[in-house]
Amino acid sequence: MPASTVLILASIGVLSLSFQWLAWRLRVPAILFLLAGGILVGPVLGFLNPDDVFDDLLFPLVSLAVAIILFEGSLTLRFDDIRGHSKMARNLIPMGSIVTGIIGTLAARWVLDISWAVALLFGAISIVTGPTVIAPLLRSVRPSAKLANILRWEGIIIDPVGALLAVLVFEGIISWGQGNVFGHALYIFGKTLVIGCVVGALAGYLNGLVLRKHLMPQYLHNAATLTFMLGVYAFSNELAHESGLLTVTVMGIWMANMKQVPVDSIIEFKESLSVLLISALFIILAARVEFAAIADLGWGLAVVLAVLMLVARPLSVFLSAIGTDLNLREKLFLSWIAPRGIVAAAVSALFAFQLQALGYDSATALVPMVFVLIIATVTLQSLTARPVARLLNVTEPAEYGFLVLGANPVARMIGQALKKHDVPVALADTNWENVRQARMDNLKVYFGNPISEHASNHLDLTGIGNLLIISPYKHMNSLATYHFLDWFGDTSVYSLSEGDEDQKARHQTAEKIQMTRGLFNGVSYAKLASLASQGYAIKTTQLSEEFSYSNFLAKYQGQALVLFVFDSKGRIKPVRSMENLKPENDWILISLVPPQDRKERKNKDSNGAARPSAQSQMPKN
Repeated sequence: MPASTVLILASIGVLSLSFQWLAWRLRVPAILFLLAGGILVGPVLGFLNPDDVFDDLLFPLVSLAVAIILFEGSLTLRFDDIRGHSKMARNLIPMGSIVTGIIGTLAARWVLDISWAVALLFGAISIVTGPTVIAPLLRSVRPSAKLANILRWEGIIIDPVGALLAVLVFEGIISWGQGNVFGHALYIFGKTLVIGCVVGALAGYLNGLVLRKHLMPQYLHNAATLTFMLGVYAFSNELAHESGLLTVTVMGIWMANMKQVPVDSIIEFKESLSVLLISALFIILAARVEFAAIADLGWGLAVVLAVLMLVARPLSVFLSAIGTDLNLREKLFLSWIAPRGIVAAAVSALFAFQLQALGYDSATALVPMVFVLIIATVTLQSLTARPVARLLNVTEPAEYGFLVLGANPVARMIGQALKKHDVPVALADTNWENVRQARMDNLKVYFGNPISEHASNHLDLTGIGNLLIISPYKHMNSLATYHFLDWFGDTSVYSLSEGDEDQKARHQTAEKIQMTRGLFNGVSYAKLASLASQGYAIKTTQLSEEFSYSNFLAKYQGQALVLFVFDSKGRIKPVRSMENLKPENDWILISLVPPQDRKERKNKDSNGAARPSAQSQMPKN
């Protein structure tokens, strides 16, 4: 008996979450499981036939979902980001786009013998990588900071740029198809371009103005922006056929570059939406892929993929690297890493619909070509990137750095101390004033929720393998603990004591969270903040035979709090308990010590003997 529509729709939701969870556990891009799962429930098992389930609603649903994806991607395209990064990262955008687009187009046209229109569109779509596939790969491989930053920013920037190029190519194709002469086709394309840019810029400015001037309550910002964007998309399409995608892309870019517009919260809202809406979209799109269409392309498709991966990408990298300080090993590693992502899959499906409607017979080959490109690049490069990085010796050393949850005064003081010892450190906070102060202190900082999808794509954790929770926000602390226990491991997450025994008695804390607590001799955040306000400062002490740990304790009369130690091998470790601390004479201590006037007070008794260093005098809750 055929499954009911309700069961099919519910199953799509369940599968979406299941594949997202599986990708999270295995640390691989979720799109790989979503596409593979869609093929499984579609052409393999025959459980899902999107055309039967959605009928005439399929194309409108896909087009709206693509509009959301392009709008969110364009919100990340800040011009300051492009200017502020390495020459190589900037070169890869125009050079990589041109080289990959041209070679992809020619390969598809000559090898597969498809129409120029479909080949051009495939070439434009094939340039897009994207942060959703790059970020998990970088976390797994851990290349050097220079290479990680190049790949990360290429993915972030090429996402909306590539989508915009694909939209422009598509507009040019349909404009030419609607015009009997060159002049008329040029008029249609120009009309689409002008309406997309003007309406998009105007909509972005108006929406940004509403958000910046708080003309709408905070709780409506995200929903109103999404609704307004979809309305603008539909309105633009009414003015000029298929101009809506260009419009929402320009709208997002305009908002991203307006001053004092809180786009980060909108991006975070999109993350919740994408878990179901966009994840379900890729299952639906993959379910429409026909094995017969892939088989019809034959071995020519494998040749096109090989040309893109082994010719187009290396040529793009080596041309872009002219005038940079990259060595041959680094160029070779960059030449191998270019997995395609979400935008490529979504845009190809939407444009295939349109081209088929316009009578392009070879348009049926576009989706299989792009989907096979995605699956091949993500699978091959995810499996081989780590051994390739090790072979080329471009991996980062051990991840001994710290992500600090909190950018408050105490966290900033600790961050500065770690930075002085060349320990990689990044601070994360949702309080803008704390973030601003951290930036003034020249500390690397992330403004936002560190456990969000946006953070996973944009938070640079190169060289960082530990979490320090130095924050008064108990709910956020617990969420971050769970998140990074799975990410960094059980022995690399450290948190302060809550300092509220009665509350802990009433609310039994989970075992995983309990085992992370007790950092810095069991002090609470409130106690640390109190000590900092009293003038306590962080000091580095080199132990030796002449000045041992017992001398250190005696000097500060038991009032110093040891935060970190560097052992004889130069490894840094946060201190949980000073009672169990037994440093050797060649260790280095990073400690929170009393103000100068307290340090200078007499530390000898009336007989001139050193005062005992009672552990009971250590700062407590």
